[in-house]
Amino acid sequence: MQIPYPDLPPLWREGRIGLELAGLMRSGVWRGDGVADGGGQPVLLVSGLLAGDESLGFMARWLKHTGHRPCRAGIAANVDCSGRAIERLERRLECLAEDSGRKVAIVGHSRGGSFARVLAVRRPDLVSGVVTLGSPLRNSLDIHPVVRGSLYAIGVLGTIGAPGLMRRSCLWGDCCTTFWEQLEADFPAGVGFVSIYSRSDGIVRWRSCLDSRAEQVEVRASHIGMAVNAEVFRAVAETLEGLQLAEAANTQRRRPRPGARRHLRIAA
Repeated sequence: MQIPYPDLPPLWREGRIGLELAGLMRSGVWRGDGVADGGGQPVLLVSGLLAGDESLGFMARWLKHTGHRPCRAGIAANVDCSGRAIERLERRLECLAEDSGRKVAIVGHSRGGSFARVLAVRRPDLVSGVVTLGSPLRNSLDIHPVVRGSLYAIGVLGTIGAPGLMRRSCLWGDCCTTFWEQLEADFPAGVGFVSIYSRSDGIVRWRSCLDSRAEQVEVRASHIGMAVNAEVFRAVAETLEGLQLAEAANTQRRRPRPGARRHLRIAA
């Protein structure tokens, strides 16, 4: 995997998160103004690198308030091997889809967005759409050198045997070959895909978020602050509403017209 040049925005821009949270608390979108009722739509939330479920706690509360059915990924800290992590997430996705009886929307922050994309490639039968928040989909190492250094340190600890951590082979060996192939694979038709990015992201170089197969939505946000940013919440709400409308349209097309005769295929 090629390491990009460190031409990234200053890391100090991440200090805006307190202002972003205050702005969210004062915003209409937090109160549900102009947000369509979720109608029990299942939404799987996947946190970013080094973070856990609590980092998306405000989004989970807001989704529940607006009638959605948020489900956390069960991640305490997103530092595990990508291959192991994606298998656990796939099992969680299967349980949520079976329990709700519907396809699942996935919202992933940073590394969690990469996981969301891979889940859609692996299980398009269970995923209605994916929303990525500041995810380096084009190059997973296109991140600030300070964060990249932390990633390398985790890899060293995992390689010498620390449990629950990624290893050096996860990035440069054959440990997660299938995961990396699926991350770069063609995105499945019929599954929604929106990539939300910010040019003032202080951790991920914003151009790495521009997956050509996704609809790109630009917001004004820090990287960490995407989890508590009013513009991001509004974009997520609009995307989830669009997924619901598409799901309803598909259901309507499959429903037979009143009085229509069903044609049964008889096995020979």
